[in-house]
Order: sequence, then C-alpha cells, then structure tokens
Amino acid sequence: MTDPPEVRFLEALAPAEATALRALAGRRRLPAGAALFHERETGRDVIVLVSGRVKLSCVTDEGREAVLAIREPGDLIGEMSALDGAPRLATATALEPVELLALPADAFLAFLQRTPGAAMAMVRTLSRRLRDADRKRIGFLAQDTVGRVCSRLVELAERFGEPRDGGVHVDLAITQEELAGWTGSSREAAVKALRTLRELGWIATRRGGVTVLDVDALRRRAL
Repeated sequence: MTDPPEVRFLEALAPAEATALRALAGRRRLPAGAALFHERETGRDVIVLVSGRVKLSCVTDEGREAVLAIREPGDLIGEMSALDGAPRLATATALEPVELLALPADAFLAFLQRTPGAAMAMVRTLSRRLRDADRKRIGFLAQDTVGRVCSRLVELAERFGEPRDGGVHVDLAITQEELAGWTGSSREAAVKALRTLRELGWIATRRGGVTVLDVDALRRRAL
C-alpha cells in the first residue's frame, strides 16, 4: 500500500493561518554547519524551516554521532520540547544555508490552541514521523548493513533526487560518518557497503553527493 504524498507543516496551513504564524515568528538566516539548537538544552523555540535542509543527530553512549532525520523546507523542528517541556533530544545542524522562522514555545502552543487547522497539521506531522520511526526500527532488526544503506539511499533519491543523465542525482553533502550514524553501523561497514553498491553499478559516489543508477535494485535489496 502506497503512502499518501507527504505534506509539510507549513504547506498544510491555510493562507490566513500561515500569515498568522509568520507574524508571531522571528526570521533568521544561518550558514551551513551552524547549529540551530543542541541536544539536552532547554527547548525555548519552535522552528519552521523556510529554505535549506537540516540534520537532526544525537551522540551515542559510545561517543558516535547518530543521524536521526533530515528536515526540509516547510518542516517543524523542535516541537516535541514545546509539547512536553523536556530537553532537546537531538542537535539540529544546517546542512546548507538555511532560512527559518523561530517562535517562542508558549506562543506556538497558544497558536495551536486557537487554530484547529494548525493543530491537526501538527498531529499529522507527528503521526507521519512515528510511522517513519517504526519503519526504520523494523529495518534495523531485519536488514544487514547493505540493506540499511540501500534504504537510506532510496529515501535520499525519493526526497532529494533529481533525474539527470540516466540516474538520480542527490546533491546533499552527507559524510560517510553521517551515513554510518544514519544506518546504525560503523563507518567501516558503511564504506564497505557503498563500495559493494558501486561495484554492482547501482550507485556512483562523488564529492558533495551521490548518483543512484538503479533505484529499483536498491529498493529490492532493502527489503
């Protein structure tokens, strides 16, 4: 069964709701590599990403970075701390120059209370993320490293890819260490998996991105 097309939080708001949200927020621009917030700090703001992409990651007990997700324009970031008052679960880092709207947590909650459409948009966002987390958890249990790398490459191709020159180009600078953290594997295992996929002719790697040459083969290997 195919999932419905994904709609970002900002896109799901009615024009008047989006205008009201923007009026409450401060607009910021940050360069690539800048941290929007850090793991374990108090969550004072809720962020709506306007442009650019952001990586969410945490540090494991072994000191390794684990990539949890990549957020895109229109996405909410940091809403969980606003809802439950707990510290941030992850660090948010700009993968490229970003523009964002930042709202104080109490202002965001008040906005949801008086704007049922926005509240439902957030419920759908959280539901979608829970489903995605469940899929990834199943994948970690059922797949080997090559299968998990294939899953993440398919995700990158579907979300960020541009068909070009007989392949799907993904222009997103994710390091081998970040890919390893995203797949719950060591850097050495992730590098070996990428080498295997290159030798099979399914991908081509390059500085600053990857080209998926056979997305169907990756999808089959990910199952």
